[in-house]
Order: sequence, then C-alpha cells, then structure tokens
Amino acid sequence: MDTIASLFSFITTPVSWVIVQFHKLYGALFGDDTGWAWGLSIVSLVVLIRICLIPLFVKQIKSTRNMQVLQPKMKAIQERYKNDKQRQSEEMMKLYKETGTNPLSSCLPILAQSPFFFALYHVLSAIASGKTIGVIDQPLLDSARQAHIFGAPLAAKFMNSPSEVAALGASLTDVRVVTAVMIVMMSASQFFTQRQLMTKNVDLTVKTPYMQQQKMLMYIFPVIFAVMGINFPVGVLVYWLTTNVWTMGQQMYVINQNPTPGSKAQDAYLGRLLKSITSHGEVRGRSRRNTVKRIHAKGTDRNDIERKFINGLSKLGLAAQEDGTVAKSEAAVLEAEGGVAPKRHQPKRQTKAQRQAAIHAAAAEAEASEPMSLQKKPAAQKHDLQKDDTSKPAGKPASGSSRQAKSGQRKGQQRPKHPSKK
Repeated sequence: MDTIASLFSFITTPVSWVIVQFHKLYGALFGDDTGWAWGLSIVSLVVLIRICLIPLFVKQIKSTRNMQVLQPKMKAIQERYKNDKQRQSEEMMKLYKETGTNPLSSCLPILAQSPFFFALYHVLSAIASGKTIGVIDQPLLDSARQAHIFGAPLAAKFMNSPSEVAALGASLTDVRVVTAVMIVMMSASQFFTQRQLMTKNVDLTVKTPYMQQQKMLMYIFPVIFAVMGINFPVGVLVYWLTTNVWTMGQQMYVINQNPTPGSKAQDAYLGRLLKSITSHGEVRGRSRRNTVKRIHAKGTDRNDIERKFINGLSKLGLAAQEDGTVAKSEAAVLEAEGGVAPKRHQPKRQTKAQRQAAIHAAAAEAEASEPMSLQKKPAAQKHDLQKDDTSKPAGKPASGSSRQAKSGQRKGQQRPKHPSKK
C-alpha cells in the first residue's frame, strides 16, 4: 500500500486541502468534531470532482454509442481476418480512425477519478494511523479521529479488530453494521446503474458480443465492490457511495434526455416529445429540436421507433423540418417517408338485400324517366304489333323483340341467319 500511496502522493496535498476548506464551512454549521462536518466535506469533494469530469463523461457516452454502432462492422472484420491477427488489428484501427472512435474513451472517467480515490484513501489511512498528512495538521487530525458517522469513525474498517476500533472510540458492532449497510448500498447502486444502461439504453435490434460483456459486468462489478468494500475505511465508503449515486443520477438524466437510438429509452422519450407537440403545437427546447433535426436528416435510414414518431406527426397533420421544428404539411411527411401515400379506405360492402334494393330503385327510376309516347301507345298500334307477332312462325322471335337473349347470346337486335344455315 505504501508503494501505491507514493505513486499518488503528488495529489494527496490538494485533496487534503479541499477537504479542509469544506470542513471549515460545515464545521461552522455542525461543529468541527462532528461526523456531519467531515462526512459532508467528503461528499462535497466527490461533487466537485464529478463536476470537473463532466466533459470526460460526455466523451464516454459518445464513445460507448459509437462502439455499439460499430459492433456489427467489427464482428465482420474479425470473421473476415480471423486467421490474420495483424491485418485484423490494422482494419480495426482504420475503422476507429474513420469513425473518430476511441475505445479508451469509455474508461476515461474512471481513470481520471482513480488518483483522487487513492489520495483520499491514503489520507483516511493516515488519519486512522494517527499521522498528519498534507495540510491536515495535528489539531485537524484529532478532530477527524473524533468524528463518527452513525457511530462509526471515518477511519474505521469492517475488518478492524476490536482493539483498533476501541482506539478510535467506537464499538465493533456499530462499525460493522454501518460499513455493511454502506457496502450493500454501494453494490446495489452499481448494479442498478449498469442494469438501467442495459435494459433501457441499448439498441435492441443489434445483438453483439459487446452486449454480453456488459451483462457480465453488471453482475461482476457489484461483487468486486462488495469484496473490496470490507477493506475500505468508512470515509472511503462515503466517497464511493456518493460517486455511485452521482453516476446513477447522471446516467438517468442522459437516458431520459438523450437516449440511444433504437432503445426503449428512445421510445419513451419520443412518446413524451410527441405528447408535448400535441399539447403545444411546436417543439419546445433546443435539445428536442436537435432530436427532431437528427431524425429528419436520417430520411429512410430511420429505425422503427423514429418512423413511429414521424407517423405520429403525420396523423396530427405535421411534418418534421430541417431546422428541427414542425409544420403543417402532409406532403412533406409523404416525401420524408419515401412518397408512400396513405391507405385508401374501401367502402363498406353492401349486403345482398341492399344491392337488390338498389337495382330495383334504379330500374324504377329508369322506367319513370321514359318518354310518355313509349309508355302509352295507341290501341291500334298495340293491336298491329300483336298481329305481326302472331303472323311470324313460332320459335323464331321477331326482330327488335323486347324478349331477353338467351345465355351466351348478345342482347339486342340479332342479324338474320343465311338461308343455307336454316
């Protein structure tokens, strides 16, 4: 441990100075020797560090998403050059360079935070040993050794012996209960953080080995924290629990406001966005306009969730615009969707009785519209017509007869057959 402490000794003094400055602030409120003053000083140190690491966290999110997008291409390269490891590495580096992806970016927040973690661990270990360190002089050292959090001293550990705990002015039961509760909370927060990342913020349409690795880490990390936690001082547990809660809240905010395309979080986010547009008739907020702008720019490359959002806008008579706003233009929606016209509604099929009633009504209307001269013929003409009909041979209908043609014959007046074909 002394070797590790010496490696991070360059940051021990700044960390101890920050803790002392926060202790002065909280000491004036809760008392210099209280656990609240020293505990809140450690919490404030975490918050300050995590605020400084926000740019690295943004890079981590972008790198993680780029790695998820590149997983199919990476898998194809591995299968294509599985017998040539050198060529495989060259193609991987070429792919990273073309897409601007750095695989180490996802580890940047942890790597940047580790010096502060080991420096704090060294400070608390020195307090437990009764040694001054950094800007913590003897009066501050005595004050820190008297500080207790729920009965457990800041420098106490779960694995301390009863004599070591008694030297810090506490009981072994109090120390182990407090440290056990904090270890469980620390592991649970780590598990929940990884779980919400895997269940809500992962593209479900892409199945890659990367997702399987993340699922394994979801169960491995909490176990690692639990095993390591029994050797951490209470102050370090406070530090690590605070940073886990910060990470969980920060990730929850990112998932709700900037989810991964194709994930459940994106479906929920676009559902809320569509509801907001329905209520206000416009896209409110620059981040939301940027989201609509990205979806519009994808065109036919949209995923199912984004197409569902565009279809929801079209039902409202709205269309996404290039600047991220929406406008009432159904034609633009059709063009954005590849010119697909809406389905035509077929008329309701009528029953047989309705169709027959319509035929009878049409026949009655046609009969009513005939000229009166055809409906009421003189009696003499009727008698002549009957006489002509009786004078013709039976079985041969007269020309122009109103009798319908047989099945398979043309309706209307028929041409007389040739005498040779009688």
